Amino acid sequence: MDALADMREEEAVALARSMLDAGDDPSRVLEICREAMDVVGKRFEKQEYFLPELVLAGEMLETIGAMAKPLLQQASGGESKKLGRVLIGTVHGDLHDIGKNIVTFMLDINGYEVRDIGIDVPVTKFVEEIRDFKPLVVGLSGFLTLAFDSMKETVQAIEHAGLRNGMKIMIGGGQVDEAVRTYTGADAFGSNAVAAVGLCRQWIPAQAA
Repeated sequence: MDALADMREEEAVALARSMLDAGDDPSRVLEICREAMDVVGKRFEKQEYFLPELVLAGEMLETIGAMAKPLLQQASGGESKKLGRVLIGTVHGDLHDIGKNIVTFMLDINGYEVRDIGIDVPVTKFVEEIRDFKPLVVGLSGFLTLAFDSMKETVQAIEHAGLRNGMKIMIGGGQVDEAVRTYTGADAFGSNAVAAVGLCRQWIPAQAA
């Protein structure tokens, strides 16, 4: 969807609404959103897009998703079977949620059961939520460089609680790279939402569905 990738908000939302009103498959509409977000992610990597574009992309995704998802559930006769559980949150000391929200949306429309525990999440909260939700993948988000220490603390707390076995941890946001991944002790990092989905596909076996 060029309108979404090119940040033409009114046009993108209107096109999505007209497609759904015309009876188009809502999963196709969400697939177009996914393709558009791939373009947005690549443009962000190339520094053609910046935070304002990511904010707008997230808002458009939220609006279109709110229109399409109820129709998708109706078509499938209710909630569709999820592929596996993913817990995600922004680590303590960081209040950014744009990237996290986009990742949550992308994982959701790709069929994963996602629990988003918000921003500025204390280490103890991550541990409590992991015990309760029993995710196969945990995503730690952070935009600020100070978040790197928070990510490391969170990973260590998860390990000390004996919850690391059989579970993968991914990090993302801001200047996260391989060096940061090594520092934090996470299993992998994702440069954008598409990468995060790819990691979940790699880590969550089909039998987990």
